[in-house]
Amino acid sequence: MELSWGRRYVMVEPTHFRVEYVINPFMDPADQPDPQLALAQWRDLVATIERLGGTVEALPQRPDAPDMVYAMNLGLGLVRADGAEHVVLSHMRYAERRMETGSAHPWFAERGFATSYVGRDGVGAHLEAGDAFAFGDALVVGYGPRTEELALKHLASDLGIRVRGLRITHPGMYHLDLAFCPLDDRRAIVCPAALDEASAAAVLALVPEPLVLTEEEALTTFCANSIVIGRTVVMPACPDRVRAQLEEWGFTVVIVDVSEFHKGGGSIRCLTNPVDVRIGRDLPSVPGGEVVLPPV
Repeated sequence: MELSWGRRYVMVEPTHFRVEYVINPFMDPADQPDPQLALAQWRDLVATIERLGGTVEALPQRPDAPDMVYAMNLGLGLVRADGAEHVVLSHMRYAERRMETGSAHPWFAERGFATSYVGRDGVGAHLEAGDAFAFGDALVVGYGPRTEELALKHLASDLGIRVRGLRITHPGMYHLDLAFCPLDDRRAIVCPAALDEASAAAVLALVPEPLVLTEEEALTTFCANSIVIGRTVVMPACPDRVRAQLEEWGFTVVIVDVSEFHKGGGSIRCLTNPVDVRIGRDLPSVPGGEVVLPPV
């Protein structure tokens, strides 16, 4: 069964996108994105999403927040069981990005979203929403480089859901969205090399039919950093082997070039934040919450 979420996205127009500092292995201030090309690529991505039946709402980018264009990390957008919209705002690991929520918070609130943080007023634990995906019976959350393990406990108890943690150990796949992409209720693109041994085993056990990427495929093509709208996978690139498997499963692959954004360490998923995951439909309600971690 195809994903029931991934049709409503929040994005940030790249009017101030640049590489100003280094917080991941892809960033090099000597290799700056072309502003006009980046904007054209972003607009092509928006048009593709809308052509496929999705919707996009865009925030303006703060001049002092060059990474804000990676909207996936603004917060975890959800629809509660009673229909109320809610976003758990990120508390970024690096101070260079923390001002982004200063603009995201009022923007979401003005549109009727309840807003919250994990922990105490957003300082109790680091959470970056690019580490979190609804899949199977849980919110699957990567932790380690950016999101802290403590955040998983808060997410589970605050939202009343099950959270399955995966420990990320690869420096180049610092967010789970670089190594994990749900495709439907049984399938996902996964790169076990992003994880420690126990978590790699856990994710392969979790996904009934995984499309397993090599480390090289994940790092050189960003192909796990894709989005799915119905039976269409919108990807920045797609190795022939990966395309063949996706098409065998009945998916259509659409390529959108967002290579200027790879210079900042993100791709299509990083640029798009789905806010239509529903508790009770996509995430089972679990009274009191529950955290499931891989064995140590």
